Amino acid sequence: MKLSLKDTKTGADLCLVTGEAGFCRLYDSRSSAPKYFTIAWNRGDKQTVTIDGTDHDFPPNTLLTLLFNQSFSFTDAAQITAWQFNREFYCIIDHDTEVSCVGFLFGTTEHLFVNLDGEDVQKMVLLAEMFTHELRTKDIVQHELLLALLKRLIIFITRLARHEYVPAEALRDDRFDTIRKFNLLVEGEYCREHSVSYYAACLNKSPKTLANLFALYNQKTPVQIIQERILIEAKRLLHHTDQSIKQITFQLGFEEPPHFSNFFKKHTSLSPADFRNKRKISEKGN
Repeated sequence: MKLSLKDTKTGADLCLVTGEAGFCRLYDSRSSAPKYFTIAWNRGDKQTVTIDGTDHDFPPNTLLTLLFNQSFSFTDAAQITAWQFNREFYCIIDHDTEVSCVGFLFGTTEHLFVNLDGEDVQKMVLLAEMFTHELRTKDIVQHELLLALLKRLIIFITRLARHEYVPAEALRDDRFDTIRKFNLLVEGEYCREHSVSYYAACLNKSPKTLANLFALYNQKTPVQIIQERILIEAKRLLHHTDQSIKQITFQLGFEEPPHFSNFFKKHTSLSPADFRNKRKISEKGN
């Protein structure tokens, strides 16, 4: 079942997908396909989700958030319920004060798998039923009601994710917001800016202060966050496009192909060309 609200005037899209065996998205930077943020809920048994070519365990009754430019597929998509929306329907950046999810729920190098307990599952079932009802009710307040429901869903998931992933001491003041802002800046600038000092300056912080803040949040350093984001995009471009290594080099902000190749090999033990060839051979084998 796939239910949707589409506004031809504004381009706003909201979709609810459930029980669709073929539900997936393959990213292509040249594609004109709709670009949706996705919230996926595994309502079945443990399965595997492949995100940008990497396999991850997807436990039962777990939520996963995905960015609009990520590729994904499931081994049992029929057990997935997913909400998808584009920026025209709801721009999470412009409305960050409402939902406080940018740079955390959406826009990090981490894949957040949010576990649901029994009470959480009941709330998700109720929300899914409310979305289904409103998507089937065509009237003048449909868009407004669905927008309110989406905000409610995002806020609910953000609260669960914070409780699961963020230590209490990191939430005491504005430190967590600084981390989110850093992640958001990286998401927007990683193709042009690779240095921690640039992002620290944007936030009126020193690189050392940022490092200390991230030490509260997780074990990754700011430079690791930047490098991992570049690496994710590099793999995506090598796997899903036919752009040359030289084109990818400049697109990701490296001055020369050898610089990009050295960076990529340092983190993957493969050259960009070897990574692309290995993927092609693997796909032919399947």
